[in-house]
Amino acid sequence: MNEKLIQIIQSIQNLKKYVSENEPIIYSGKNAKEGLSVPEIIMKYGGNSKKSFKEIKAIMPTMIRTLFNVKKSYSSVKRNPKENNKIASEKFISELIEYAKRLGVSDIGFTKVDSDLIFKNRAILYDNAIVITMEMEKEPIDKAPGIETGKEVFRTYLELGIIVNKIANYLRENGFKAQAGPALGGDVIYPLLAQKAGLGAIGRHGLLISPNYGPRQRIAAIYTNIENLPFSTENKHMWIKEFCAKCGKCIRKCPGDAIYENPIVHEDGSLTFIDYRKCAIPFANTSGCTVCIKECVFNQLDYYEIMQNKF
Repeated sequence: MNEKLIQIIQSIQNLKKYVSENEPIIYSGKNAKEGLSVPEIIMKYGGNSKKSFKEIKAIMPTMIRTLFNVKKSYSSVKRNPKENNKIASEKFISELIEYAKRLGVSDIGFTKVDSDLIFKNRAILYDNAIVITMEMEKEPIDKAPGIETGKEVFRTYLELGIIVNKIANYLRENGFKAQAGPALGGDVIYPLLAQKAGLGAIGRHGLLISPNYGPRQRIAAIYTNIENLPFSTENKHMWIKEFCAKCGKCIRKCPGDAIYENPIVHEDGSLTFIDYRKCAIPFANTSGCTVCIKECVFNQLDYYEIMQNKF
């Protein structure tokens, strides 16, 4: 059963099914990392889940709707306009940002996608990225691990999946091409993409830490042919890395012992912070775990207070 579900998910994520043969596709670079969706990781490495029927019942409807929107994000590229408008006015970009905020986006940034950030065996249509985040509400996250936390985790996966499809359609209606990148099952390493877009910096738990929400957010993207997006050229949040190097609370609190004390350094200089095989076990058995987010100092204290005092 698990193998069949994995095959279905991988079939959904086959971009080539939905584009014409002459459509240019951007494939992963030589230093790309393996990418598995959350359901794939759970099914492949989560072991025998101990979740109760009550927990499964609470999350499963949201998971099914989320996967439906993942499929829509791929299949909808067939509706891209034939014309190839690549330059947007400042007025349109401002309206795009306002539209995203009205949909429920917490933060928004812009960056170019390095091909090494695309997962192995995945691809995208455009390397101009609109990166968005959505806050996970603090109260249910602070109850981690448990059903309420799991419901909040999958709520943001679902809502971001809906939002990226709406933004992609908004771009198409205004003459631009777009591909939605949902939070669940994305084709790109989102924390690194968001860091590149200047939305925050990555902590030792491998998650984006932002000024307003700490590590308490999910990330998604929309890829577009618009070439003059206001791409980020600097990141004022990189001091976070120095703080995290001295902290390590997430490592000590991780129930799966999944966060490396010293991240793995690859030949290209990139880092791996998490052993997702170990992470999958508490994630599968506790409706999304999320203990590393709950215990992170940036979830418990104000970003600017930490920056000022460095504790």
